[in-house]
Amino acid sequence: MEAKDTELSKNYIPGGTEEKWYRHWMQKGYFRSVPDSRPAYTIVIPPPNVTGVLHMGHTLNETVQDILARTARMNGFNVCWVPGSDHASIATESKVVQMLREKGIEKSSLTREAFLEYAFEWKEKYGGIIYDQIRKLGCSVDWERVNFTMDDHYYKAVIQVFTDLYRKGLIYRGARMINWDPAAQTALSDEEVEYSEVRGKLYYIKYLLADSADGENFVTIATQRPETIMGDTAVCVNPSDERYAHLRGRQVIVPLVNRKVDIIFDEYVDREFGTGALKVTPAHDINDYNLGLKHQLAVIDTLNPDGTISEAAQVFVGLDRFEARRKAIAQLKQEGLLLREEEYTTRIGKSQRSGAVVEPRISTQWFVKMKELAGPALDAVLQGHIRIHPTDKFLATYRYWLENVKDWCISRQLWWGQQIPAWYDRQGNVYVGQTREEAIASAPGAAATVSELVQDEDVLDTWFSSWLWPMEVFHGITQPGNKDINYYYPTSVLVTGQDIIFFWVARMIMAGMEYMNERPFRDVYFTGMVRDKQGRKMSKTLGNSPDLLALIEQYGADAVRFGSMISAPAGNDLLFDEAALEQGRHFNNKLWNALKLVKKLGENRSAGAAASRFAPDWFAHRLNKAKKETATLMEQFRLSEALKNIYSLIWDDFCSWYLEWIKPPMGEPVSETVYAATVDFFEELLALLHPFMPFITEEIYHLLAGRSDDLCIRQSIAAAAPDGELLRQGALLQQAISAIRDAKNKNRMKPKDAISLYWQTSSPALLKAMGPLLTRQVYATGVEPVAGNMKDMIVVAVENDKFYFSSGTEPDAGIVKEDLLKDLAHQKQFLESVLRKLANDRFVRNAKPEVIALERKKQADTEARIRTLEESISGLRN
Repeated sequence: MEAKDTELSKNYIPGGTEEKWYRHWMQKGYFRSVPDSRPAYTIVIPPPNVTGVLHMGHTLNETVQDILARTARMNGFNVCWVPGSDHASIATESKVVQMLREKGIEKSSLTREAFLEYAFEWKEKYGGIIYDQIRKLGCSVDWERVNFTMDDHYYKAVIQVFTDLYRKGLIYRGARMINWDPAAQTALSDEEVEYSEVRGKLYYIKYLLADSADGENFVTIATQRPETIMGDTAVCVNPSDERYAHLRGRQVIVPLVNRKVDIIFDEYVDREFGTGALKVTPAHDINDYNLGLKHQLAVIDTLNPDGTISEAAQVFVGLDRFEARRKAIAQLKQEGLLLREEEYTTRIGKSQRSGAVVEPRISTQWFVKMKELAGPALDAVLQGHIRIHPTDKFLATYRYWLENVKDWCISRQLWWGQQIPAWYDRQGNVYVGQTREEAIASAPGAAATVSELVQDEDVLDTWFSSWLWPMEVFHGITQPGNKDINYYYPTSVLVTGQDIIFFWVARMIMAGMEYMNERPFRDVYFTGMVRDKQGRKMSKTLGNSPDLLALIEQYGADAVRFGSMISAPAGNDLLFDEAALEQGRHFNNKLWNALKLVKKLGENRSAGAAASRFAPDWFAHRLNKAKKETATLMEQFRLSEALKNIYSLIWDDFCSWYLEWIKPPMGEPVSETVYAATVDFFEELLALLHPFMPFITEEIYHLLAGRSDDLCIRQSIAAAAPDGELLRQGALLQQAISAIRDAKNKNRMKPKDAISLYWQTSSPALLKAMGPLLTRQVYATGVEPVAGNMKDMIVVAVENDKFYFSSGTEPDAGIVKEDLLKDLAHQKQFLESVLRKLANDRFVRNAKPEVIALERKKQADTEARIRTLEESISGLRN
């Protein structure tokens, strides 16, 4: 594409530009990847739910991935970024059921096959929304590699893995206490339950002794859940509790149902908690369930799958569990069995998917034995084969979970998902295989025939499919050893949220170690949680999550990406504020105005024009320094800091200083060599910024000069070693200009008032190199060297140098001295803080050598400035 000579708009207009460049990149096939001789750089997108749209957490996540992908592409890697989505069993089935009800159809009236047809129809209609948003954001994914966890090959991979783990003895079926979601009517794994503290009530209830005719003898039980009383099969106390020693061998009457149950004794009961007596409801509490097994208690399940009271409860049958609680409390009061109510803070678990309060429930489910799989996954991280970023924040969390891992409940009572490959004969015997025929063939001597077998109705947990993601997106399970899996696996980096470290990250590592004998990725970058300005997690319920497409429409994709990244250090929560997007839009306009200035300079340039080399020489080294710093920050996954580094380089050093320094006097041409250097610098800045803000950088790259190539695939130029002395000189010039301008303002001078300037420096060469530039920037008639202190002049101290100037009238010595004393006090205070840090043994012992070196440099620089200020003050006339 050629540079355009048409007049540029006043401000940058992102809409059309973004559509144009994304279409161009796609037409060129820049995001398509096939194995070749280059090193691979592979990212697999954390598959968002097919039901969803991108929220701000996704936006941050996808932006980080795109930054890494574009950086790697510009560094010579063959980048393969695989997009896709997750079938999200519970959420999608809920959406489909809702859709059917709106049509007057109940799920129960359909066959499984008919329901799945509706589900796929829903997926085709709504599943592409999130992909449109990913495009709008500018993500450079390989759209020819889109995967879905219900694709045919992926479905087969999940079934294959289930069968394999079953035959290895790592999957089993059994009745266990599990978490039950009454809204979705399915089992949940422990990790799918979110706990929070709530204010509730503790109810103190009389359990009358069965052999006491007067009803005055009773045991007091405190419970939060009176609606479970009907399932009580014992009362338990501690055998060492003397208060209840006389009750050994006796019984109590369970209220509401008048059932006689034994009083049992077990050290499990905490004597000091509550009344020291515990109602035992084995069907509805995991601890009670374990007590029931130990003491061989009956199990009475008083809840139906939908959370209503079951026939087994005898009373309140059919009522919702919370309505039954209200009814139970009222009846207990009426019968004189409720002693008192007490405010109580407790933890309740809610389903991550439906939001319903979860019920513990005994249910026959399928489980994965996790201990054996967890060992290699833990070693891979502890031995450094997989690096977690930030390590200090998440390594301990990862380790704790894997060292205390529990068996994983993987069956779900749904139809949308991979149906469990297990079949049953009339006697209840189970047969497992990838097909019905394979299942029965794996059981030699089985009496059943293939036609008699009935398949398990349940599907597998969604996470049981997504833990295969880094492998099966390349068909690594279904076609082991194929060209793609050998080239792209292990992937390079996983970018994901900290909230799924257990659900997904750890399990992917387990699966990778089990089926590839290799880690699935080298690095894991955890983004923080995106919260609103009040610190609340963004959610549809609170209505505090903005519409991404609306934000892109208002600010442009680059500004949204900028706003997401500028305040998002790895692992730390991000308080979303549209002000950051506004800052991104201002940055776009700053770049746009810089383009207009450079093009204007190019319209009036001459090979014979005078050229000062200081500004281009300084900026070349400033650019190299920033490139090296940015590369280091990117390697350390400190992307927010890298963006801040680039932002400061462009806004401050390039726009505010360099472009001002090279502007020739009014009407005069700019040097051809300086202009050429400026265009080169601008292109390098655009390349540095491109991964973060791809659209505007590509647009300016082409408007800056005629181009046949695209910035998107331009290869990065390695940074040369920066000249530290030249950088110091540039910093000195910046400080001098700012200080002299500030001094003019304090002395009631206008910025363009001419001054006579004198420079006391130990380096005549420095004055010669920077003098003309300094003169023009502060509107001096010239700059002269001076050896000693000058009387009756305004003095400005910068590091070891002093600058003197006269305003044409005698300066107010009091104002000058006051300013110098303020500066001296500030410098002494700063020096104290540096010295305290260096005197701290813990800091010196733990800090990196480069951090210590920086603090020592601060000390030396500040001490030099203090000496200069003190000399200046002593030279003032009293």
